[in-house]
Amino acid sequence: MGDSLITIVAIFLAAILMFVFPLMSLAERTDDIAELSVTTATDEFVDNIRTTGKLTWAEFDQYLQTINATGNSFDVDITIYQLDENPGVKVTQAEPTKIGENLYYAKYTTQVEEELNKYGRMRLREGDLVSVSVKNTNQTIAQLLRNFFYQLTGSQTYQIMAEKSAIVAVNGSN
Repeated sequence: MGDSLITIVAIFLAAILMFVFPLMSLAERTDDIAELSVTTATDEFVDNIRTTGKLTWAEFDQYLQTINATGNSFDVDITIYQLDENPGVKVTQAEPTKIGENLYYAKYTTQVEEELNKYGRMRLREGDLVSVSVKNTNQTIAQLLRNFFYQLTGSQTYQIMAEKSAIVAVNGSN
């Protein structure tokens, strides 16, 4: 009786070592590749905005298609801080190159999407700030396996994310 119990436990442990851990490792590598792809796409997207000074609907749509090609769903947050042309009447010398007197106003994802839908593009000026943050909203296979075996729970966890910020280097053209 004791030998058969040890044999059953040994078979169970062997099955875990032979199948489950390689599956978890493969799922983790898949998430790593997806995160690398999303990070690369985010870097290219923000760098393109920084160097051209504009954001078009076609570029934004291409970016969304690229990150969604990983098979995951994402929450994309775009924040654009635009330099205010009229920093206020308190300033006697309205020179935007002076440090400390520049005022920015923020446009968030919904406002950016509305402007892109309305005009098809968004022109930015030198000195504007662009920030993009991406997080996956679905549970990946690696997350499901990890939650099952390690009993990690939480709705705020994400596996794949990327962030990139930049200062626009040129004035956008039409």
